[in-house]
Amino acid sequence: MAGVALRCVAPWRLAGLGRSVQLPAAARLNFHTAASPLMGATVEQFDQAKQRLSALKKDPGNEAKLKIYALFKQATQGPCNTPKPGMLDFVNKAKWDSWKSLGSLSQEDARQQYCDLVGSLAAAEGGSAQAAAQPAGSGSAYETLLVSTEDDITTIKMNRPTKYNAITTEMYSEIIRALEQAAKDQSVLTVFTGAGDYYCSGNDLTNFTRIPEGGIQQMARDGGELLRKYIKAYIDFPKPLVAVVNGPAVGVSVTVLGLFDLVYATERATFHTPFSLLGQSPEGCSSYTFPKMMGVAKASEVLLFNQKLTAAQACQQGLVTEVFPDSSFQAEVWTRLKAYAKLPPNSLALSKQLIRSVERQKLHEVNDAEVERLVERWLSDECMNAVMGFFQSKAKL
Repeated sequence: MAGVALRCVAPWRLAGLGRSVQLPAAARLNFHTAASPLMGATVEQFDQAKQRLSALKKDPGNEAKLKIYALFKQATQGPCNTPKPGMLDFVNKAKWDSWKSLGSLSQEDARQQYCDLVGSLAAAEGGSAQAAAQPAGSGSAYETLLVSTEDDITTIKMNRPTKYNAITTEMYSEIIRALEQAAKDQSVLTVFTGAGDYYCSGNDLTNFTRIPEGGIQQMARDGGELLRKYIKAYIDFPKPLVAVVNGPAVGVSVTVLGLFDLVYATERATFHTPFSLLGQSPEGCSSYTFPKMMGVAKASEVLLFNQKLTAAQACQQGLVTEVFPDSSFQAEVWTRLKAYAKLPPNSLALSKQLIRSVERQKLHEVNDAEVERLVERWLSDECMNAVMGFFQSKAKL
């Protein structure tokens, strides 16, 4: 594959100010809620919030509309940079004052506060703040994911940012369910990404501390079966599958990338599979896909000897499709994906099936073999000692 491509590559208006309406308590609270300390809302979340705002049935009142206007201007243009309107221009002066009051609030934090406020208004109106985070017909919310469908794209976002999106057993089950639903919905593409600064830090190692009644052997068998189903969901997924890698990726979140159709990464992403450090072995069909993409020597360096790849290196090795500057990553990627989602859906799905059908059975065989080996590893003294050593080293920090 060619080297890394690093490139620097809807207007909205506030409705007329009408009569004053008391702002709902849930919305007032968010006026003073700080944005996430990890990262502001993404561009696609901001776009979703704008659409949710237009769908509100009730006038939220002047106070809310002024705040929405100010946050929108701050998010899209930065701090107030226009001349102050005249004293008799009451409406524009009120807008200017509200925007000016945000001071040097960053555009990222303004996006986050905008999304929070719109979500609160929607919830206060009787809808759920999580409504946009579920695919149509899903019937229930997710605890560890944000799942939404918009512009013919279903987005599955791992949502444990304070834990760097480490995958728990619950998250494994929810991702399987989200993939099953996305396979049946009306979307054209399905996208994976992470909330916060990380894409995913791999397995949450507390998974290894939950010993069921059947003991360690039962834990290993259950974990192996869950992993088998998890990887199978990727192998059999019928539509184009895209990873939007918004930050560092570790472990299983890296190995499954060989099963995606496109992998777009920000330049600050890294890719690390430290299996031997934890006494374990590869999964996600990476023992087959990585040597095929990278060659045996480079794949061995990554999978056996814990070599961390930069985004540029991962692109050179064929694991990543394209790398984007972090400053324009979200905007460029989502513009491109929205264009892809306008392509004929049956053509995309059938073409993917042709490309993947030759190797599908092979991938299932590799998955079975990897899971069998991992169950053995999990029951070994070597793996248990390595995991215990990891916890002990964290305890000393």
